[in-house]
Amino acid sequence: MAEVVFVNNLLTNNQLIIPPYQRPYKWTKKNIEELLTDMSTALSDKQKIAKEFFYRIGTIIIHEDEKGKWNIVDGQQRLISITLLKRYLDSSFSNTILETEFHDKETQKNIHNNFIFIKQWFSLKDKSFEKELNEALTKVFQFVLIKVTKQSEAFQLFDSQNNRGKSLDPHDLLKAYHLREMRSDKYSMIHAVKKWEEKDSKEINNLFDWYLFPILNWSNKEKTNEFTVDEIDVYKGVQESSMYSYAKRIISCNSHFQIPDFFVAGNDFFEFVNYYILLTIDVVREIVSNPQFEEIKDILEIESEPENCLEVLELNKINPSISYARTLFFNVLLSYYDKFHNFDVMAIKKLFLWAMMIRVDMEKLGYDTINNYSIGDENKLYTNHFPMFFLIKKARKHTEISNLKITTERETKSARVKNWNSLYKKLNLMNGNDNEQ
Repeated sequence: MAEVVFVNNLLTNNQLIIPPYQRPYKWTKKNIEELLTDMSTALSDKQKIAKEFFYRIGTIIIHEDEKGKWNIVDGQQRLISITLLKRYLDSSFSNTILETEFHDKETQKNIHNNFIFIKQWFSLKDKSFEKELNEALTKVFQFVLIKVTKQSEAFQLFDSQNNRGKSLDPHDLLKAYHLREMRSDKYSMIHAVKKWEEKDSKEINNLFDWYLFPILNWSNKEKTNEFTVDEIDVYKGVQESSMYSYAKRIISCNSHFQIPDFFVAGNDFFEFVNYYILLTIDVVREIVSNPQFEEIKDILEIESEPENCLEVLELNKINPSISYARTLFFNVLLSYYDKFHNFDVMAIKKLFLWAMMIRVDMEKLGYDTINNYSIGDENKLYTNHFPMFFLIKKARKHTEISNLKITTERETKSARVKNWNSLYKKLNLMNGNDNEQ
Protein backbone atom coordinates (compact mmCIF):
# COMPACT_ATOMS: atom_id res chain seq x y z
CA MET A 1 0.00 0.00 0.00
CA ALA A 2 1.40 3.39 -0.98
CA GLU A 3 0.43 6.75 0.47
CA VAL A 4 1.82 10.26 0.61
CA VAL A 5 2.66 11.52 4.09
CA PHE A 6 4.11 14.76 5.37
CA VAL A 7 7.64 14.39 6.67
CA ASN A 8 6.84 15.47 10.21
CA ASN A 9 3.99 12.96 10.48
CA LEU A 10 6.30 10.10 9.60
CA LEU A 11 9.14 11.27 11.86
CA THR A 12 6.88 11.46 14.90
CA ASN A 13 5.55 7.92 14.42
CA ASN A 14 6.94 6.03 17.40
CA GLN A 15 6.67 2.70 15.61
CA LEU A 16 9.55 3.57 13.24
CA ILE A 17 12.45 1.14 13.72
CA ILE A 18 15.86 0.71 12.07
CA PRO A 19 16.28 -3.09 11.94
CA PRO A 20 19.68 -4.63 12.73
CA TYR A 21 20.16 -5.91 9.16
CA GLN A 22 20.36 -2.35 7.82
CA ARG A 23 23.71 -1.20 6.46
CA PRO A 24 25.66 1.61 8.18
CA TYR A 25 24.61 5.22 7.82
CA LYS A 26 26.88 6.45 5.01
CA TRP A 27 25.56 9.90 4.17
CA THR A 28 28.26 12.58 4.43
CA LYS A 29 28.25 16.37 4.60
CA LYS A 30 28.06 16.44 0.80
CA ASN A 31 24.75 14.55 0.83
CA ILE A 32 23.38 16.76 3.60
CA GLU A 33 24.30 19.91 1.70
CA GLU A 34 22.51 18.62 -1.42
CA LEU A 35 19.41 17.82 0.64
CA LEU A 36 19.36 21.24 2.30
CA THR A 37 19.93 22.99 -1.02
CA ASP A 38 17.05 21.07 -2.63
CA MET A 39 14.73 21.94 0.25
CA SER A 40 15.80 25.58 0.20
CA THR A 41 15.17 25.78 -3.57
CA ALA A 42 11.75 24.18 -3.12
CA LEU A 43 10.77 26.80 -0.53
CA SER A 44 11.91 29.52 -2.91
CA ASP A 45 9.71 28.00 -5.64
CA LYS A 46 6.78 27.86 -3.23
CA GLN A 47 6.88 31.64 -2.78
CA LYS A 48 6.38 32.09 -6.53
CA ILE A 49 3.26 29.91 -6.64
CA ALA A 50 0.00 31.16 -5.21
CA LYS A 51 -1.74 27.77 -4.98
CA GLU A 52 -0.88 24.91 -2.64
CA PHE A 53 2.63 23.61 -3.12
CA PHE A 54 4.03 20.22 -2.07
CA TYR A 55 7.50 18.79 -2.57
CA ARG A 56 8.30 15.07 -2.32
CA ILE A 57 11.78 14.30 -1.07
CA GLY A 58 11.89 10.54 -1.47
CA THR A 59 10.28 7.14 -1.11
CA ILE A 60 10.31 5.13 2.11
CA ILE A 61 9.60 1.38 2.15
CA ILE A 62 8.64 -0.17 5.48
CA HIS A 63 7.68 -3.62 6.66
CA GLU A 64 5.02 -3.61 9.38
CA ASP A 65 5.69 -6.64 11.56
CA GLU A 66 3.27 -8.60 13.74
CA LYS A 67 3.96 -6.27 16.69
CA GLY A 68 2.97 -3.22 14.66
CA LYS A 69 6.56 -1.97 14.40
CA TRP A 70 7.53 -0.20 11.16
CA ASN A 71 10.88 -1.66 10.09
CA ILE A 72 12.64 0.61 7.59
CA VAL A 73 13.61 -1.42 4.53
CA ASP A 74 14.55 1.40 2.17
CA GLY A 75 15.13 5.11 2.84
CA GLN A 76 17.12 4.76 6.04
CA GLN A 77 19.84 7.19 4.93
CA ARG A 78 17.37 9.94 4.12
CA LEU A 79 15.26 9.33 7.24
CA ILE A 80 18.21 9.57 9.63
CA SER A 81 19.35 12.76 7.87
CA ILE A 82 15.91 14.37 8.03
CA THR A 83 15.68 13.35 11.69
CA LEU A 84 18.97 15.17 12.40
CA LEU A 85 17.60 18.22 10.61
CA LYS A 86 14.38 18.11 12.64
CA ARG A 87 16.34 17.79 15.88
CA TYR A 88 18.33 20.90 14.99
CA LEU A 89 15.20 22.88 14.11
CA ASP A 90 13.42 21.73 17.28
CA SER A 91 15.73 20.84 20.18
CA SER A 92 12.86 19.23 22.08
CA PHE A 93 12.09 16.83 19.24
CA SER A 94 12.63 13.13 19.80
CA ASN A 95 11.62 9.94 18.04
CA THR A 96 12.53 6.26 17.91
CA ILE A 97 15.34 6.89 15.40
CA LEU A 98 17.09 9.29 17.79
CA GLU A 99 16.64 6.74 20.58
CA THR A 100 18.32 4.00 18.52
CA GLU A 101 21.69 2.78 19.82
CA PHE A 102 24.05 2.77 16.84
CA HIS A 103 27.07 0.53 17.44
CA ASP A 104 28.72 0.91 14.04
CA LYS A 105 31.65 3.35 14.19
CA GLU A 106 31.04 4.73 10.68
CA THR A 107 27.40 5.44 11.53
CA GLN A 108 28.35 7.20 14.76
CA LYS A 109 30.95 9.31 12.98
CA ASN A 110 28.63 10.37 10.14
CA ILE A 111 25.76 11.23 12.48
CA HIS A 112 28.10 13.38 14.59
CA ASN A 113 29.71 15.15 11.60
CA ASN A 114 26.44 15.71 9.77
CA PHE A 115 24.72 17.26 12.77
CA ILE A 116 27.64 19.67 13.19
CA PHE A 117 27.45 20.51 9.48
CA ILE A 118 23.71 21.24 9.75
CA LYS A 119 24.46 23.71 12.54
CA GLN A 120 27.16 25.37 10.45
CA TRP A 121 24.92 25.53 7.37
CA PHE A 122 22.13 27.30 9.28
CA SER A 123 24.57 29.72 10.92
CA LEU A 124 24.52 31.60 7.60
CA LYS A 125 20.71 31.71 7.48
CA ASP A 126 18.18 33.94 9.18
CA LYS A 127 16.18 32.52 12.09
CA SER A 128 13.04 33.17 10.05
CA PHE A 129 14.27 30.64 7.48
CA GLU A 130 14.68 28.00 10.20
CA LYS A 131 11.09 28.59 11.27
CA GLU A 132 9.84 28.44 7.69
CA LEU A 133 11.65 25.16 7.02
CA ASN A 134 10.41 23.60 10.24
CA GLU A 135 6.83 24.47 9.35
CA ALA A 136 7.37 23.14 5.82
CA LEU A 137 8.15 19.69 7.26
CA THR A 138 4.47 19.62 8.27
CA LYS A 139 2.89 21.43 5.34
CA VAL A 140 5.14 21.15 2.25
CA PHE A 141 7.67 18.32 2.32
CA GLN A 142 6.36 14.81 1.80
CA PHE A 143 7.46 11.20 1.56
CA VAL A 144 5.91 8.49 -0.55
CA LEU A 145 5.39 5.75 2.03
CA ILE A 146 5.08 2.17 0.83
CA LYS A 147 3.94 -0.22 3.56
CA VAL A 148 3.87 -4.02 3.29
CA THR A 149 3.08 -6.71 5.89
CA LYS A 150 5.34 -9.46 4.51
CA GLN A 151 9.08 -9.01 4.83
CA SER A 152 9.69 -10.91 1.59
CA GLU A 153 7.47 -8.44 -0.27
CA ALA A 154 9.42 -5.54 1.24
CA PHE A 155 12.76 -6.81 -0.01
CA GLN A 156 11.32 -7.71 -3.40
CA LEU A 157 10.01 -4.16 -3.69
CA PHE A 158 13.35 -2.78 -2.52
CA ASP A 159 15.18 -4.72 -5.24
CA SER A 160 12.79 -3.57 -7.96
CA GLN A 161 13.08 0.06 -6.82
CA ASN A 162 16.87 -0.01 -6.88
CA ASN A 163 17.59 -2.27 -9.85
CA ARG A 164 14.93 -1.31 -12.35
CA GLY A 165 16.45 -0.59 -15.76
CA LYS A 166 19.76 1.12 -16.49
CA SER A 167 21.04 3.65 -14.01
CA LEU A 168 21.37 7.20 -15.26
CA ASP A 169 24.72 8.34 -16.60
CA PRO A 170 26.40 11.28 -14.84
CA HIS A 171 25.66 13.63 -17.74
CA ASP A 172 21.96 12.68 -17.60
CA LEU A 173 21.82 13.75 -13.96
CA LEU A 174 23.60 16.98 -14.86
CA LYS A 175 21.08 17.59 -17.61
CA ALA A 176 18.21 17.25 -15.11
CA TYR A 177 19.96 19.50 -12.59
CA HIS A 178 20.62 22.32 -15.05
CA LEU A 179 17.16 22.13 -16.59
CA ARG A 180 15.79 22.67 -13.13
CA GLU A 181 17.98 25.77 -12.80
CA MET A 182 16.26 27.07 -15.97
CA ARG A 183 12.70 26.47 -14.75
CA SER A 184 11.82 30.17 -15.02
CA ASP A 185 12.81 30.30 -18.72
CA LYS A 186 10.63 27.76 -20.53
CA TYR A 187 11.77 28.80 -24.01
CA SER A 188 15.45 28.28 -23.20
CA MET A 189 14.62 24.94 -21.60
CA ILE A 190 12.91 23.70 -24.76
CA HIS A 191 15.79 24.93 -26.91
CA ALA A 192 18.40 23.31 -24.64
CA VAL A 193 16.60 19.96 -24.60
CA LYS A 194 16.27 20.00 -28.38
CA LYS A 195 20.01 20.61 -28.89
CA TRP A 196 20.88 18.00 -26.27
CA GLU A 197 18.68 15.31 -27.82
CA GLU A 198 20.30 15.92 -31.22
CA LYS A 199 23.62 14.71 -29.80
CA ASP A 200 24.72 11.11 -29.46
CA SER A 201 24.69 10.13 -25.78
CA LYS A 202 27.98 8.28 -26.26
CA GLU A 203 29.52 11.44 -27.70
CA ILE A 204 28.64 13.40 -24.55
CA ASN A 205 29.86 10.55 -22.36
CA ASN A 206 33.19 10.44 -24.20
CA LEU A 207 33.59 14.21 -23.91
CA PHE A 208 33.49 14.06 -20.11
CA ASP A 209 35.29 10.72 -19.69
CA TRP A 210 38.21 11.30 -22.06
CA TYR A 211 38.62 15.06 -22.13
CA LEU A 212 36.91 17.40 -19.69
CA PHE A 213 37.16 15.49 -16.41
CA PRO A 214 40.79 14.33 -16.80
CA ILE A 215 41.90 17.82 -17.92
CA LEU A 216 40.08 19.42 -14.99
CA ASN A 217 41.90 17.19 -12.49
CA TRP A 218 45.33 17.27 -14.11
CA SER A 219 45.17 21.06 -14.38
CA ASN A 220 45.02 21.11 -10.58
CA LYS A 221 47.89 18.58 -10.30
CA GLU A 222 45.43 15.96 -9.09
CA LYS A 223 45.08 12.41 -10.34
CA THR A 224 41.89 11.70 -12.22
CA ASN A 225 39.50 8.79 -11.92
CA GLU A 226 36.38 7.52 -13.64
CA PHE A 227 33.71 10.17 -14.08
CA THR A 228 30.74 8.84 -12.09
CA VAL A 229 27.60 10.21 -10.47
CA ASP A 230 29.70 10.88 -7.35
CA GLU A 231 31.72 13.47 -9.30
CA ILE A 232 28.95 15.55 -10.86
CA ASP A 233 29.18 18.39 -8.34
CA VAL A 234 32.18 19.82 -10.21
CA TYR A 235 29.87 20.52 -13.16
CA LYS A 236 26.95 22.08 -11.30
CA GLY A 237 28.35 25.54 -11.87
CA VAL A 238 27.49 28.65 -9.86
CA GLN A 239 23.98 29.93 -9.41
CA GLU A 240 23.17 33.23 -11.09
CA SER A 241 21.90 34.58 -7.79
CA SER A 242 25.19 33.90 -5.99
CA MET A 243 26.73 36.88 -4.23
CA TYR A 244 30.24 35.42 -4.04
CA SER A 245 32.86 37.63 -5.68
CA TYR A 246 34.25 34.82 -7.82
CA ALA A 247 30.73 33.97 -8.97
CA LYS A 248 30.07 37.55 -10.07
CA ARG A 249 33.20 37.43 -12.22
CA ILE A 250 32.08 34.16 -13.84
CA ILE A 251 28.56 35.48 -14.43
CA SER A 252 29.99 38.55 -16.16
CA CYS A 253 32.02 36.36 -18.55
CA ASN A 254 28.93 35.67 -20.69
CA SER A 255 29.61 32.08 -21.69
CA HIS A 256 33.36 32.38 -22.20
CA PHE A 257 34.45 28.95 -21.01
CA GLN A 258 37.68 27.46 -19.67
CA ILE A 259 37.83 23.77 -18.74
CA PRO A 260 39.29 24.25 -15.22
CA ASP A 261 36.84 27.06 -14.35
CA PHE A 262 33.21 27.23 -13.28
CA PHE A 263 30.32 28.34 -15.45
CA VAL A 264 26.84 29.65 -14.65
CA ALA A 265 24.34 26.94 -13.74
CA GLY A 266 21.47 26.41 -16.16
CA ASN A 267 21.67 27.19 -19.86
CA ASP A 268 25.45 27.66 -19.75
CA PHE A 269 25.90 23.95 -19.03
CA PHE A 270 24.30 23.04 -22.36
CA GLU A 271 26.36 25.71 -24.12
CA PHE A 272 29.45 24.39 -22.34
CA VAL A 273 28.87 20.85 -23.64
CA ASN A 274 28.15 22.02 -27.17
CA TYR A 275 31.19 24.32 -27.19
CA TYR A 276 33.64 21.60 -26.15
CA ILE A 277 32.27 19.01 -28.54
CA LEU A 278 32.93 21.46 -31.38
CA LEU A 279 36.29 22.54 -29.96
CA THR A 280 37.46 18.95 -29.65
CA ILE A 281 36.50 18.30 -33.25
CA ASP A 282 38.42 21.42 -34.33
CA VAL A 283 41.54 20.19 -32.52
CA VAL A 284 41.48 16.77 -34.21
CA ARG A 285 40.80 18.30 -37.62
CA GLU A 286 43.73 20.69 -37.26
CA ILE A 287 46.17 17.84 -36.69
CA VAL A 288 44.71 15.92 -39.63
CA SER A 289 44.58 18.80 -42.13
CA ASN A 290 47.52 21.07 -41.27
CA PRO A 291 50.59 20.08 -43.37
CA GLN A 292 52.85 21.45 -40.64
CA PHE A 293 51.79 18.52 -38.47
CA GLU A 294 52.56 15.73 -40.97
CA GLU A 295 55.18 14.24 -38.62
CA ILE A 296 52.61 14.02 -35.84
CA LYS A 297 49.97 12.53 -38.10
CA ASP A 298 52.47 9.97 -39.38
CA ILE A 299 53.44 8.80 -35.89
CA LEU A 300 49.81 8.64 -34.77
CA GLU A 301 48.98 6.73 -37.97
CA ILE A 302 45.96 8.93 -38.71
CA GLU A 303 45.49 8.85 -42.47
CA SER A 304 42.30 10.89 -42.69
CA GLU A 305 39.75 12.61 -40.51
CA PRO A 306 37.80 10.04 -38.45
CA GLU A 307 34.06 9.84 -39.04
CA ASN A 308 33.60 10.78 -35.39
CA CYS A 309 36.46 12.98 -34.22
CA LEU A 310 35.80 12.22 -30.56
CA GLU A 311 36.48 8.54 -31.24
CA VAL A 312 40.10 9.29 -32.12
CA LEU A 313 40.85 8.74 -28.43
CA GLU A 314 39.09 5.41 -28.14
CA LEU A 315 41.52 2.74 -27.02
CA ASN A 316 42.53 0.24 -29.71
CA LYS A 317 41.46 2.61 -32.46
CA ILE A 318 44.20 3.08 -35.06
CA ASN A 319 47.39 1.80 -33.31
CA PRO A 320 46.58 0.30 -29.89
CA SER A 321 50.25 0.16 -28.85
CA ILE A 322 50.38 3.97 -28.56
CA SER A 323 46.75 4.50 -27.54
CA TYR A 324 47.44 5.90 -24.06
CA ALA A 325 50.13 8.29 -25.29
CA ARG A 326 47.84 9.38 -28.14
CA THR A 327 45.05 9.98 -25.64
CA LEU A 328 47.39 12.07 -23.51
CA PHE A 329 48.45 14.16 -26.50
CA PHE A 330 44.93 15.08 -27.55
CA ASN A 331 44.06 15.93 -23.97
CA VAL A 332 47.01 18.25 -23.53
CA LEU A 333 46.41 19.73 -26.98
CA LEU A 334 42.81 20.55 -26.09
CA SER A 335 43.97 22.02 -22.78
CA TYR A 336 46.44 24.26 -24.63
CA TYR A 337 44.00 25.31 -27.36
CA ASP A 338 41.29 25.98 -24.78
CA LYS A 339 43.63 28.40 -23.02
CA PHE A 340 45.35 30.18 -25.92
CA HIS A 341 43.22 29.42 -29.00
CA ASN A 342 46.15 29.11 -31.38
CA PHE A 343 48.03 26.27 -33.06
CA ASP A 344 51.54 27.59 -32.66
CA VAL A 345 53.62 24.91 -34.39
CA MET A 346 56.46 24.95 -31.87
CA ALA A 347 54.09 24.69 -28.90
CA ILE A 348 52.10 21.84 -30.44
CA LYS A 349 55.27 19.88 -31.26
CA LYS A 350 56.54 20.37 -27.69
CA LEU A 351 53.26 19.02 -26.34
CA PHE A 352 53.47 16.06 -28.72
CA LEU A 353 57.06 15.23 -27.74
CA TRP A 354 56.14 15.44 -24.05
CA ALA A 355 53.14 13.13 -24.50
CA MET A 356 54.87 10.53 -26.69
CA MET A 357 58.07 10.25 -24.67
CA ILE A 358 56.18 8.43 -21.92
CA ARG A 359 55.57 5.66 -24.47
CA VAL A 360 59.34 5.39 -25.02
CA ASP A 361 60.08 5.59 -21.28
CA MET A 362 57.84 2.71 -20.18
CA GLU A 363 57.94 -0.94 -21.15
CA LYS A 364 54.28 -1.24 -20.19
CA LEU A 365 52.08 1.82 -20.35
CA GLY A 366 48.71 1.99 -18.60
CA TYR A 367 46.39 4.69 -17.32
CA ASP A 368 47.97 4.74 -13.86
CA THR A 369 51.25 5.85 -15.44
CA ILE A 370 49.47 8.49 -17.53
CA ASN A 371 47.88 9.78 -14.32
CA ASN A 372 51.23 10.07 -12.56
CA TYR A 373 53.02 11.55 -15.56
CA SER A 374 50.34 14.21 -16.12
CA ILE A 375 50.80 15.69 -12.65
CA GLY A 376 54.61 15.78 -12.89
CA ASP A 377 55.52 12.69 -10.90
CA GLU A 378 59.29 12.47 -10.28
CA ASN A 379 59.56 8.81 -11.33
CA LYS A 380 63.19 8.29 -12.39
CA LEU A 381 62.03 6.26 -15.41
CA TYR A 382 60.43 9.36 -16.94
CA THR A 383 62.59 11.47 -19.24
CA ASN A 384 60.44 14.57 -18.54
CA HIS A 385 58.75 15.62 -15.32
CA PHE A 386 56.56 18.55 -16.32
CA PRO A 387 53.04 18.82 -14.80
CA MET A 388 52.05 20.03 -18.27
CA PHE A 389 48.35 20.67 -17.66
CA PHE A 390 49.14 22.68 -14.54
CA LEU A 391 51.77 24.69 -16.46
CA ILE A 392 49.22 25.49 -19.17
CA LYS A 393 46.68 26.56 -16.56
CA LYS A 394 49.00 29.04 -14.88
CA ALA A 395 50.74 30.31 -18.06
CA ARG A 396 50.05 33.90 -19.14
CA LYS A 397 51.42 33.53 -22.69
CA HIS A 398 51.55 30.60 -25.06
CA THR A 399 55.29 31.13 -25.46
CA GLU A 400 55.73 29.80 -21.93
CA ILE A 401 54.79 26.43 -23.44
CA SER A 402 56.59 26.75 -26.77
CA ASN A 403 59.80 27.72 -24.94
CA LEU A 404 59.82 24.65 -22.68
CA LYS A 405 62.82 22.38 -23.08
CA ILE A 406 61.38 18.93 -23.75
CA THR A 407 64.03 16.21 -23.55
CA THR A 408 63.92 13.32 -26.00
CA GLU A 409 67.46 11.98 -25.60
CA ARG A 410 67.98 9.42 -22.87
CA GLU A 411 71.27 9.00 -21.07
CA THR A 412 71.13 5.22 -21.21
CA LYS A 413 70.00 2.95 -23.98
CA SER A 414 67.52 0.89 -22.00
CA ALA A 415 65.44 -2.09 -23.10
CA ARG A 416 62.44 0.22 -23.23
CA VAL A 417 64.12 2.44 -25.79
CA LYS A 418 65.06 -0.58 -27.87
CA ASN A 419 61.45 -1.75 -27.87
CA TRP A 420 60.40 1.65 -29.24
CA ASN A 421 63.48 2.38 -31.33
CA SER A 422 61.57 3.55 -34.42
CA LEU A 423 59.38 5.95 -32.41
CA TYR A 424 62.39 7.11 -30.42
CA LYS A 425 64.29 8.05 -33.59
CA LYS A 426 61.31 9.96 -35.00
CA LEU A 427 60.87 11.94 -31.79
CA ASN A 428 64.56 12.77 -31.68
CA LEU A 429 64.50 14.01 -35.26
CA MET A 430 61.42 16.13 -34.57
CA ASN A 431 63.26 17.62 -31.63
CA GLY A 432 66.29 18.49 -33.77
CA ASN A 433 68.49 15.58 -32.65
CA ASP A 434 69.76 13.62 -35.61
CA ASN A 435 72.24 11.44 -33.70
CA GLU A 436 71.71 7.69 -33.72
CA GLN A 437 70.90 6.24 -30.33
